[in-house]
Amino acid sequence: MANLAALFGNSAAQSQDSEKLLHLYWNRAELKKEFAGMRKEQYRLQDKIKQQEGATARLQQKLDHLEELLLNADWAANVVVFYQLRSLALRCQRKLAKFAEQLKQQREQRQHNSLLVKWNEERARQSRLLEQKIAEQGEHTLQLEADLQSEKNRLVAMSGFMKIFKRRSITAVLERLVQQIEENRQAEQALADKLEAIRNAKPPENQGLDLPTKRSINLLILAFAQQLYLDFEDSELAALAKEACDKSVGAIKYGSRQDCTHMLARIQKRSEAMDESGDVADLLQQRAKQIGKKALFRSDSDAVPVAGTVTTLFDIMDDGSVRESEANLLGENYWGIAKILSR
Repeated sequence: MANLAALFGNSAAQSQDSEKLLHLYWNRAELKKEFAGMRKEQYRLQDKIKQQEGATARLQQKLDHLEELLLNADWAANVVVFYQLRSLALRCQRKLAKFAEQLKQQREQRQHNSLLVKWNEERARQSRLLEQKIAEQGEHTLQLEADLQSEKNRLVAMSGFMKIFKRRSITAVLERLVQQIEENRQAEQALADKLEAIRNAKPPENQGLDLPTKRSINLLILAFAQQLYLDFEDSELAALAKEACDKSVGAIKYGSRQDCTHMLARIQKRSEAMDESGDVADLLQQRAKQIGKKALFRSDSDAVPVAGTVTTLFDIMDDGSVRESEANLLGENYWGIAKILSR
């Protein structure tokens, strides 16, 4: 017996040792997993630091380059012109973006209002139909109740012999009328519940712009972009303003200090003209129609026209005549129009 006890005792101890080893194994596996995750996070953070250091170095390089340019009197004048041209281009971009956003919001609101009108009209139609059915159901119930009372009165008024002879048939009629009244009331309640659900229904949410509306908006955005371009009255200045957004400072030289002074005067004149620009809504509508006549789309689902089909500039005179010229504003992405158009 002692030998058996010792044997079983050893088995229990071995079992406990096995469990401890198993726990150690799983703990080791979890630690390795956590360590691998921490190492992965470390590598990610190191890559991010390298990227940030690279970005910082590039910015410092640009700053040093700008400082070198400003130390040179001739280049300093060119730097001022560069940033004034960029400012002018960014003003045009902001004006175009603001116009596009207001136009989109206006069209979305108009489209949503139209949807709400149709929804309310349909809800009113369904409500009237249900109210009519409820009224008809109520009248039918009242008629059945009158018939029930009439049958009850007829039963009471019968003589003893007739009451015994007709009782079964009249009772069947009474039961049928009671059942019909109950069914009518249930149907009336179901109609009332449906009417309540329609009255409490939430209006539809804004579904966004449909394709025809997006195309119409894009034509107006193009028309406004053309207006900004035409308002320069100098295609070279418009191109230079765009170029200042596309290139870095120092990549372009505008000439001597005298040339730069002359250029700054032109920029100032254009800036003042932008502040004084009036209402051109009718002009934009006319120009958008002209653009729409030539605009082609790659597919039936595209909202943005092919750039090559909207290169004609339409300069509409006060007498209504139209002067046409060429400028690929969409293809060359003037005023950042590619990101502003609805898609």
